Amino acid sequence: MRTIRCDGSPDRIAELVAVLDEALDGGPPVLALAGSAGHAAPLPDPAPGTAAVLATSGSTGEPKLVALPAAALRASALATRARLGGPARWLLALPAEHVAGLQVIVRALLAGAAPVVQDLRGGFRPDGFAAAAARLGPGPRCTSLVPTQLLRLLDDGGPALTALRGFSAVLVGGAALDPPLRARAEAAGVPLVATYGMTETSGGCVYDGVPLDGVRIGLVDERGSPDDAQGPTGRITVAGATLASGYLGDPAATAAAFADGRFRTGDLGRWGSDGRLEVLGRADDVIVTGGENVAPAAVERILAAQPGVRAACVVGVPDVEWGQVVVAAVVRDVPAADDRRLRDAVRESLGRAAVPRRLLDLPDLPLRGIGKPDRAVITQMFDQGPPDE
Repeated sequence: MRTIRCDGSPDRIAELVAVLDEALDGGPPVLALAGSAGHAAPLPDPAPGTAAVLATSGSTGEPKLVALPAAALRASALATRARLGGPARWLLALPAEHVAGLQVIVRALLAGAAPVVQDLRGGFRPDGFAAAAARLGPGPRCTSLVPTQLLRLLDDGGPALTALRGFSAVLVGGAALDPPLRARAEAAGVPLVATYGMTETSGGCVYDGVPLDGVRIGLVDERGSPDDAQGPTGRITVAGATLASGYLGDPAATAAAFADGRFRTGDLGRWGSDGRLEVLGRADDVIVTGGENVAPAAVERILAAQPGVRAACVVGVPDVEWGQVVVAAVVRDVPAADDRRLRDAVRESLGRAAVPRRLLDLPDLPLRGIGKPDRAVITQMFDQGPPDE
């Protein structure tokens, strides 16, 4: 197994592209890591047919090494091609050691050309994105972004936004895509596709709430899962040809997550009235307050939909009387005097238990990985004083 340490440079990505191309055709697998990441040594050999090994983001503990078969990566890439209407040139603007970035490479290779690479050594820059997009040439073009990148491109405007409008499809995943951000992008002429997936599913496996061809989504009822007026929730499971083979060197974790041909995610979801999957966030993030369960993602969607709110992250903090209370960090363009309007909106949609007792204004949400709100850091920002409401 070859190890490639990705530092965001085009030269290193070119090395990874060459090795991954060989691995997809039966060559030795590649372990793609961030430049400073470590891993336990020695590692066991992956199962035959493995093309890539990636580290998870570690959102629920220590990162695991996920073994991805060549067949699963191919199945995911080909299902994406079918959903998007055919082959395209791809722009890589994400870290390649994450599954979303790796899948851009796989899709590009299966379409017959290596991806055009944005140099990320100095971070993601709108002008760099525009320059990279200009190298794609004519014909269908696609890229993958996280919501933070999309927001920066919209805020920058100019050549960056012009470049963004020129794509056939812009996949957005890695974190929840707030409805106001999506509406703003679509009003600007950006062809968005919201994706849901993870390393264990070879990346995005549900596009705009609809599973890719060959992907089967289930919801497992779990006692205590939060319900609301829009329908019951359950833990999301995924089956189909895009699944990883398991966690390298961790048979216990593999057995717990992969069983009977299904991967048991850590996320809660429900089927919407239109038959599309709605992801409500991680089951471990559910807040139990006064005996009632609150899904943070549901509260976040209500807050982010309010005029002047750019982003929101909801967490639970300990409370002597209620066990936990709901609190929210918000990024907004309106004064804090507008707190009551935000609380009223949550109360009207989700009930009193879901109303944030405290609201903390931040210039930006702290992020981890490739764009997910860092709930642990946000939780630490709230002291144990009395609630605001």
